[in-house]
Amino acid sequence: MTAVGIDAIEIWTGNLKLDLPGTFAPQKGEDPEKYTKGLGLNASSFPDSYEDIVTMGANAAHRLMERKGLEPDDIGRIDVATESSFDNSKPVSTYVAGCLESVYDGDFHHANKGERKFACIAGTQSLDDAFNWIRAGRNRGRGALVIATDTALYARGDAGEATQGAGAVAMYIDEDPDLIELSAEQGYGSADETDFLKPNQQFPSVDGKRSVQVYLARMREALEDYESVAGDVHPDDFVFAPFHTPFPGMVRKAAMLAYRHVTRDTAVEEELAEEIGRQPRREAFDDEEAFRDAVREYMDALKETDRYQEWYAETIDPTLALSREVGNWYTGSVHIARASALKQALESGRDLTGETLLIGSYGSGAQAEIHSEIVQDGWEEEIEALNVDEQLEARYDMDWADYEQIHDAHNHEMDIDVEEFTTPEDEFVFDGWGRMGERKYRYVE
Repeated sequence: MTAVGIDAIEIWTGNLKLDLPGTFAPQKGEDPEKYTKGLGLNASSFPDSYEDIVTMGANAAHRLMERKGLEPDDIGRIDVATESSFDNSKPVSTYVAGCLESVYDGDFHHANKGERKFACIAGTQSLDDAFNWIRAGRNRGRGALVIATDTALYARGDAGEATQGAGAVAMYIDEDPDLIELSAEQGYGSADETDFLKPNQQFPSVDGKRSVQVYLARMREALEDYESVAGDVHPDDFVFAPFHTPFPGMVRKAAMLAYRHVTRDTAVEEELAEEIGRQPRREAFDDEEAFRDAVREYMDALKETDRYQEWYAETIDPTLALSREVGNWYTGSVHIARASALKQALESGRDLTGETLLIGSYGSGAQAEIHSEIVQDGWEEEIEALNVDEQLEARYDMDWADYEQIHDAHNHEMDIDVEEFTTPEDEFVFDGWGRMGERKYRYVE
């Protein structure tokens, strides 16, 4: 059967930067290491006054189409995943299509367009939709454009304020992909949870402790479900494990649980047993609390072992490099993690062709998905084409007064005009309001 997967990827980060240890921490009276070591973040990206989820998504998509030589007729589907939408009826994909049509001769009148919502997992769900659409033979030889775009803002003073971020990831899904092939096997963990939500409000309501617990529980369920169809997973089966990354500190917890799970009843566990004992089994304990205490003790010991630390450094840490500099992109976060890992491999001269990635996506509310991806022989050219380093370097570094202004400018309940901090060039920009309250856009050369 013909391979289906991601043929190309592009990243567009917000044009502003908030330095967490240098600007945010002093203002909050906090130790900078609370952010750099605790959360694992150095900076957050923000949209300038002329940027929003449409401009970022359209800019990423435009760069992808230009680089791959695509025309509107090559695309039969445009799906936008976001949890930052500003309209409960008109999907963001129509705005993006309108932007792109303003710079191309053709149009997307015969492309199916939609908007996916399930918190941060919606970007992966959109990939699934595109995969199924192509596999079903309904694409008529065309590919799908999947865009994950978000502005992750929290209320001022909220505990999540340091994890904010803004940016977009555009992906082209097609047969015989150049980047990665998507697996047909998937595993899910899903439950009705109230850990993070936005009931008709812009800024989220978050139960931080509960959110971490739910994230880990759904990831475990998804991994178990994936193994039920794909077979047991061993840590040697995959070179990288990109997880949804609201902040790198949460991935540290997920990675520990995943490693404990995939090494259980393996030679790895037996080798580690000589140093820290075997993993606790539930049947060996009279009550749940005693079992959980034993698991915590085992995990504390496991994370100090050389074997685990080497695995983490090789398999997980490379996925976090970009997230440390941009913060949480909600629907784009796991796709940033994938790009980060591949980028690090390219820079170190590592050949990944034919190697497997294990992807862990998550969305609050709550659902996790595990699937695998096989790296294709065109991956180096695709990753080399990314200019994300240049984008990060070009961001305007805000002081605290700048940050307060831009946060207010993107607060839907405030009507504030803020002068742009950067000068747009070769990009789509927000251009005011239409007669029915719709957002208008134009391309600036």
